[in-house]
Amino acid sequence: MNKKIEEALISLLQGEYMALDSFNVFISKLESQENKGVFQEIQKGHRENIAILSEYIQNIGGMPDENLGLKGNMAELKLKIETHKKDDDYIINKALEGQKKGINMAEKILRGNLDDKSRDIVGEILHRERKNTKELEKYN
Repeated sequence: MNKKIEEALISLLQGEYMALDSFNVFISKLESQENKGVFQEIQKGHRENIAILSEYIQNIGGMPDENLGLKGNMAELKLKIETHKKDDDYIINKALEGQKKGINMAEKILRGNLDDKSRDIVGEILHRERKNTKELEKYN
């Protein structure tokens, strides 16, 4: 398998892990049960993306990295500080900001040199991310 494809998929996987961690922070800070439910549904989508990507990376001979490391830990800490004592509207906007970054990353990877199966997987993830972002925008 092409090493560049594997690296692109692992990069997308890392983004999904960061999204999962971010949604853990967001959900813990939200006041509204309705908002928590919406965020939990979006988080389920990120978990599905992680499962799909991890399995595919393994199937092509790669090894998915499940550790976010220092960069991920710093991003989580920064997010906890930024959302401390903030209202639901602020948290929804932060989540939308993150979702849009994830969409941009997936679009960039999709424009890269992928094989057909990788392109299909990234396309599925991109579709789910766009759908989740539209759902989140309803609460903005």
